[in-house]
Amino acid sequence: MRRIRFLTGRHRSPSTNRLLGLVLAFNAGTVNAGGFLVLHRYTSHMTGFASQLADGAALGDSLLVLGALGALLAFLCGAATTALLVNWGRQHQLASVYALPLLLEAMLMLPFGLMGAITLSWQTPFAVPLTVLLLSFIMGLQNAVGSKTSGGSIRTTHMTGNVTDLGMELGKMLYLNRYAAPGAPVRHNRGKLRLTAGLLACFVLGGLIGALGFKHLGFVCVVPLAALLLALSLPPLGRDLPRLRRLLLRRA
Repeated sequence: MRRIRFLTGRHRSPSTNRLLGLVLAFNAGTVNAGGFLVLHRYTSHMTGFASQLADGAALGDSLLVLGALGALLAFLCGAATTALLVNWGRQHQLASVYALPLLLEAMLMLPFGLMGAITLSWQTPFAVPLTVLLLSFIMGLQNAVGSKTSGGSIRTTHMTGNVTDLGMELGKMLYLNRYAAPGAPVRHNRGKLRLTAGLLACFVLGGLIGALGFKHLGFVCVVPLAALLLALSLPPLGRDLPRLRRLLLRRA
């Protein structure tokens, strides 16, 4: 229970990194699949948007170019925002270093869940609704959190790297060591195998729940996810309240 309570705390361990990664992969799968039902776009899929940018440029389709550029820039800004918040928190020795970007994510997801249908009609200079930019920003924000907490070994919003790592570990596991050089057997990494399989499973499970939730409940199904992120963020933030008050008073 203590480990769950302090998942977003400053002091990390491999177990808390894994558990937070699984939670965030589930969240990303839910948002990504639900977003596809509403927007017909996977808003965590920057590879697809990069390809769309190239296709649009080759075809001379400015709408394709603008839509892809907007999503890429929003994802980029989300990741940059996490870096700013984490480094600011580290500089001021806050316990809520990783809670700050997740709190921001929760605050963005909550109004999206409550009035997402309205944001679909809000057009932007990038030829896509505000919702596309908002979800891409959220995915960039979250993916950077997983990367920051784990030193770059855990990615939660796209599965390409995880599926690659899973396949390589399965290949090692199935390798017949009678063909290996003497004294150099091929061994798979059980921890990495479990982690990548778990991230993929949580992403798919989140996608299933997100698709069903958006189909039957609409945007409001995002609200419990926002509440979960908020609950994970509050314990370290509570510990930092006195320090945050002093910082605010010093700047006032």
